[in-house]
Amino acid sequence: MSDMSFKQAKELVERMEFSEIALNKALVNLESASSNFEKTLKEQEKILNKIPNADKKLSIMSIAVALNIGLLIGILIGKYLI
Repeated sequence: MSDMSFKQAKELVERMEFSEIALNKALVNLESASSNFEKTLKEQEKILNKIPNADKKLSIMSIAVALNIGLLIGILIGKYLI
């Protein structure tokens, strides 16, 4: 290293500074991506927690529709048989 000129040393320091700046930017981008990923996971968890409730509501609605259809068919059959 003692045979390195001042100009070469200056270029080496500049490259190291640019590398440090690039690493800092990459670290900031990584932190923001990590926080966005955590937010996305929380939203997906909320959606997954709501699915069983939606299935329960759909099954209750299908039973109600079936009862109404059965009632209407019963009324129609009763009307025409009497």
